Amino acid sequence: MKRKKLLFADHDTSNQASSINKVFMESGFQVVTADNGRSAFEEVVRGHYDLVITELNLPRVNGLGLLRQIKEVKASLPVILISENAGVKEAVEAMKLGADDFLIKPLTLKMVEIIISQVSNGLGTADKGKSDGKFKVITKNQEMKRLLQMAKDVADSRASIFIQGESGTGKEIFARYIHNNSSRKNNAFVAVNCAALPESLLESELFGHEKGAFTGAIARKKGKFEMADKGTLLLDEISEMDYQLQSKLLRVLQEREVDRVGGMDPVPVDVRFIATTNRNVEEQIKEGKFREDLYYRLNVIPLLLPPLSTRKDDIPLLAEYFIEKYCKMDNRSVKGLTEEAMASLMQMPWRGNVREFENIIERAVLMCKGDLIDQESLFIIGGRGPSAEPGYSSIPALPLKEVEKNVIFRALDQTNGNRTHAADILGISVRTLRNKLNEYKKTMAEQ
Repeated sequence: MKRKKLLFADHDTSNQASSINKVFMESGFQVVTADNGRSAFEEVVRGHYDLVITELNLPRVNGLGLLRQIKEVKASLPVILISENAGVKEAVEAMKLGADDFLIKPLTLKMVEIIISQVSNGLGTADKGKSDGKFKVITKNQEMKRLLQMAKDVADSRASIFIQGESGTGKEIFARYIHNNSSRKNNAFVAVNCAALPESLLESELFGHEKGAFTGAIARKKGKFEMADKGTLLLDEISEMDYQLQSKLLRVLQEREVDRVGGMDPVPVDVRFIATTNRNVEEQIKEGKFREDLYYRLNVIPLLLPPLSTRKDDIPLLAEYFIEKYCKMDNRSVKGLTEEAMASLMQMPWRGNVREFENIIERAVLMCKGDLIDQESLFIIGGRGPSAEPGYSSIPALPLKEVEKNVIFRALDQTNGNRTHAADILGISVRTLRNKLNEYKKTMAEQ
């Protein structure tokens, strides 16, 4: 029988830590240790593990940062966080990021026995199913069912898939669904947001670099293409990628090899490519912003996700799912919605789609005073429903530049600092938003 493999990331060198490792080894585990977050992540990328246990307060990259990185490349890998002095805030954050458990040190023998039992009974393998649940597409809508069946039918092919749809329609969840139904599901799923990084960093992030390739390149670094080898690479918001960089991406799609920045020899990669966008790419091609040849290379299997406004039959199902999700996460006991609250949800335009819907339900679960969510719980902020248009009377008389700045910061606040989503709400590109923020930063420094 193959031994389970455990990565134990902790800078604690006490006898207690050694004893815990010994218990795992005596129970048939192969234990690999790491004393900092960066080396732990490198281990995860390099090898196959059934479980990761990490201390919260690791040097170099802390436990939450390590958890976030792991879930980006191996979403189905179980991760347990441990800490001596963590509070509720850290525990909640860990669970939101996908941690399987959060335990307080010192770990007792009983705790270790429970962990061993969970892994032995399939946490490390059945969690693939848990991942499918986490990234499950909740729907009874016929068009969505057709798209899901199409996605499942092509999941095992090497064909590139291009998923288009408005922001918040679930493009990344669809991409993960495809990965989890493919023969690559036990290998890495690597997601790259092409809009979140400046052009100067995106190339190194994707292709990697050699030591000395540029100032600050103190060591060789694998890029996302190499990290996704034998797995799936999601190029999120690909329409925001610089035109010149699109040429290099086209070569990778054609040749199945990458050239690290500063490297001499190409590195072969076996990667399944999935790209997403919320823009009209054909219009961008006409405007000279997107390469037509790259579009056809990526668009072998096109999937166009419908907005939530055209699948209102899914709203009761989504409401039930998200209420249950956030009740478990936040230890609440909400049973459902009043008829009036459900009617309000059915009437809303949902310009932010499922992402906006989930945000509203999460807040309503937290604000609900009884068993059922009512309209007051739904729309407690400002007394207005989601996607509502602000009244002119609420806008003070300010210079236009100041109004623009306030609107931008409000959008960032609404999206919890997510620049891609904020830019989409504002109707501008992420690059324009980044330039605006740099302009405000420069103005503040000069004052």
